[in-house]
Amino acid sequence: MTALNMPPVVSRTEWLAAIDTLRGREKAHTKEGDAIAAARRRLPMTEVDPSTPLVAGSGTVPLLDVFEGRTQLFVSYHMWHDGRPAADQCEGCTFFTGQVRELSYLHQRDVTFAVFCQGPYEESDRYRRFMGWDMPWYSVPAESHERLVAGRPFGMKACYLRDGDRVYETYWTIGRGVEAMAPSYGILDMTVHGRQETWEDSPAGWPQPYEILGQQFRKDGRPTAQWARIAAGHDDDILGGRVGTGGSGRCCS
Repeated sequence: MTALNMPPVVSRTEWLAAIDTLRGREKAHTKEGDAIAAARRRLPMTEVDPSTPLVAGSGTVPLLDVFEGRTQLFVSYHMWHDGRPAADQCEGCTFFTGQVRELSYLHQRDVTFAVFCQGPYEESDRYRRFMGWDMPWYSVPAESHERLVAGRPFGMKACYLRDGDRVYETYWTIGRGVEAMAPSYGILDMTVHGRQETWEDSPAGWPQPYEILGQQFRKDGRPTAQWARIAAGHDDDILGGRVGTGGSGRCCS
């Protein structure tokens, strides 16, 4: 580390005063976030066919069953590159999906979390198991795309409400709107070097090695989180021995 990428050193009194000044802006940001969430709770909603089929490990199930008896459902739509190996799968979706692990607090508040993958169930479920994820996982067959995705990109997140046997979509978001799923970003934002991505407004000399077209979620040719799974001895063959087509497309990042 060089002097160019370190903040100035001041007394503790000066340091605390600088933080107190920033704290006012942080509190205003928090209150604005609360106000936006309040507006979100007052949005209208649109009805969705509750019989829309999805593929699970047990076979085809209707959207209504995905709620698992709860009244709310949060869905992470996971992009997929057909016929490609684990190393070529969507690095952005891997980043966001892999950070949602403890679901008890959502369940306590009557919310079910589920992943709806764009890919075929058998391959994508192998990917889920390779990554060590245990959240509910479903594949969206082609016949259900229009009913659920309706021309929007996979990689979005959507919220649903169930009223008896009727289902409504209440909210959806994409792009940076999905960052609530990634506490890693919130943690990095509190560090002195931030996310270290090229778009950030950082002082001259701060490290910013990460581009933002997927490179920020990859290391040495595959999604970063996969390396720990490989090191632990987990098999990344999601194609059942078939040779992948190679080359990944741009993902949701």
